[in-house]
Amino acid sequence: MRSRKRHPGTPGEVLAAAGRLGVTSFGGPIAHLGYFHEEYVVRRRWLDQQTYADLVALCQMIPGPASSQLGIAIGIHRAGILGGIAAWAGFTLPSAIALVAFALLAHGPGAAMTGWLHGLMVVAVAVVAQAVWTMARTMASDAPRASIAFAAAIISIALPSSVTQICLIAAGGMAGLAFLKKQPGADPVPAAFPGISRAAAVACLAGFGLLLLGLPALRAVTGFPWVAVVDSFYRSGSLVFGGGHVVLALLQREVVPPGWISNATFLSGYGAAQAVPGPLFTFAAYLGAVMASAPNGVAGAGVALGAIYLPSFLLVIGLLPFYGTLRARPRVQSALSGVNACVVGILLAALYTPVWTSAIGKPADFAVALAAFLLLSVWKVRPWIIVIGGAIAGEALSLLIP
Repeated sequence: MRSRKRHPGTPGEVLAAAGRLGVTSFGGPIAHLGYFHEEYVVRRRWLDQQTYADLVALCQMIPGPASSQLGIAIGIHRAGILGGIAAWAGFTLPSAIALVAFALLAHGPGAAMTGWLHGLMVVAVAVVAQAVWTMARTMASDAPRASIAFAAAIISIALPSSVTQICLIAAGGMAGLAFLKKQPGADPVPAAFPGISRAAAVACLAGFGLLLLGLPALRAVTGFPWVAVVDSFYRSGSLVFGGGHVVLALLQREVVPPGWISNATFLSGYGAAQAVPGPLFTFAAYLGAVMASAPNGVAGAGVALGAIYLPSFLLVIGLLPFYGTLRARPRVQSALSGVNACVVGILLAALYTPVWTSAIGKPADFAVALAAFLLLSVWKVRPWIIVIGGAIAGEALSLLIP
C-alpha cells in the first residue's frame, strides 16, 4: 500500500543517499541502475519493485541520461521537487568536481599535450567501441534495426553536423513507426505518482519545447557567448537518446568546430571521465571549464553542467503524471525502437570521427586501444583501472616511440 503522506522523506536524507551513490557508482548507466535498485528498493525501501521498474522504463524512453533522470524521479517520489534536486546534486557533483579539477590541472596555463593525455584519448576509442558493441546487441540486433543503424552512421559521416543528427533522430522514429512492431508481451502496469500536478507537468513540457526552439534564436540575435554555451549544452541534453556515451557525438559537434576546444582536449577529458564514478554527463563540466574563452573555468563548468541537465528536470517532472499511459502505446514503443537503432548508428559514426581519427596515429596506439577493448569487453575490468593503465601506457609509449 502506498502511504497517504505525499513525501515521506526529506531532501537531506535524499542528498545523503545520493551522495553515497555519487562516490561509489562506477561502471556506466546500466551498472548505475543496479546500484540504485540495491540502495533505494532493497536497502532503504523507498519504493517498491513495480514503481522502480516503471520509472526505469520512463527514463529509458526519453532523451537524456537515464540513470540521472531515474535518480531525480526517485528523489521527487521521496521528498518532492527539492528531493529531486538533492538526488541530482548528490549523484552528480562528486564526478563533476573531479573532472573540473582535472580540467584546471591538465589544461591550465602552460599545460601541453603529454603522453598520458594521449593515452586517455586512446582509451576513449576502446570505451566508445565497447559502448557501440553493447548497444548494438540490444538496440540493433535484427535486420531492420541494423539497417537503420548503418544508414544513420553513413549519413552522419557524410554530412557531419548537429542538424543532421536531429534529422536522423526524427527519421529513426518515423522508420520505427513504419517498419518496427511492438514485441508481444504483457502491457506495462502503470503506477500512480501523485507528487506533481498535471498543470505543473504541462508547464515543464512547454518550457522544454520553448527553450529548445527559443535558445537558438536568442543566440543568433544577441551573439552573447553565454547564450551560445547554454544553447549548445541544452540542445545536447535535449536530443541525446541511448545513454551517456551517445552525447559524445552531439557535444563534439557543438564545441570543437566553433573552436571552443580542440579535439585532443575533448578526447583526453572523455577518457578521464571514465575514471570517475557517477554519470558521464558530468563530462559537460569538464568542457565548460576548458573552453578557450569565457565562460570558462569554474563558471563555465557550472553553466555547461546546468544547461545539459535542465532538459532532464523539465522532462522528468513533465512526464511523471502521464508516463503510465505513454508506455502502453504500441506506436510509441515502435518509434522509440527506431530512435534507439538510429542512436547506435550515430555513435558508430562518432567512433570513427572524431574518436578514432584523433587518437589512433600509429600501430602502438591501435595495440593499446585493442588491449583496452579486450579488457573491457571480455575480462570485464573496471573502466577506471583501464583508464589508469591507458594513461601509463601512453606516457611509456611517448618515451619509447617519440
